[in-house]
Amino acid sequence: MKLRVLDIARAACSRAKQSKERLRRSYGTLLNSTSRVVGAKRFSGEIAAGVKRARTVLQQLVLEGLRRELDAMVPRVRQVMKQTRARIFRGDTRAEGKLLSLFEPSTEIIRKGKAGKPNEFGKMVKLQEAENQIVIDYEVYDRRPSDSDLLIAAIETHQARLGRTPRLVATDAAFYSAKNEAEAKAKGVKRVCIPNRSTKSLERKREQRKRWFRNGQKWRTGCEGRISVVKRRHGLNRCRYRGENGMKRWVGLGVIADNLINIGLAIDKKSAK
Repeated sequence: MKLRVLDIARAACSRAKQSKERLRRSYGTLLNSTSRVVGAKRFSGEIAAGVKRARTVLQQLVLEGLRRELDAMVPRVRQVMKQTRARIFRGDTRAEGKLLSLFEPSTEIIRKGKAGKPNEFGKMVKLQEAENQIVIDYEVYDRRPSDSDLLIAAIETHQARLGRTPRLVATDAAFYSAKNEAEAKAKGVKRVCIPNRSTKSLERKREQRKRWFRNGQKWRTGCEGRISVVKRRHGLNRCRYRGENGMKRWVGLGVIADNLINIGLAIDKKSAK
């Protein structure tokens, strides 16, 4: 299996004309080998039926654990094989129920338009920050929502946690919609600092060049640094726990650790005055 994967990697990097056919052959060989491994489903059935039994109770428990692991992995491997055949041999890159990771089946493709990272893999995480770089809310989404659907809920969360509506709300352009801006102001937000990149209104462009708007966007840019900090300082660039609940726990612990540092800095700054 390792040799086949190495063959695929070499063929994918090659620019030679025959590399495409070599890539197809390597994938075909890999799929044939994988299909034989998937035959382990029969072994799982024999354990469940009592045909295969261990000598001791402890060994039997281990055997049952391996059977459950086989039952979980075999359908996933079959799905990956189906996707591979569709992509390599039929050119279909939009397979239904696409699986990106055998061990983390909930993994999604995240495309944010970054030139260096056009495709990222994982789950979308929202961090909501208030004064003194303190994160007042976070969430790991099961399915990536549209950014514009998150704004009003974030304002309501701020109000519920801190007992007041924020004076200023600053986000990037992905959160903008006329409806969001109107609802935010209706909830009592005095300064809604969300750029509208597609506007042709001269009045709107003048508004976005005002000092308070530019300062709000500078503050938002600083908030972007919070994501970088929690990734670097608290390991949120890669989750070390398994499963969706494990990821939520990992992100939560990172946020708590970061808040403890920033709360301590805020208290120290206040006491120094």
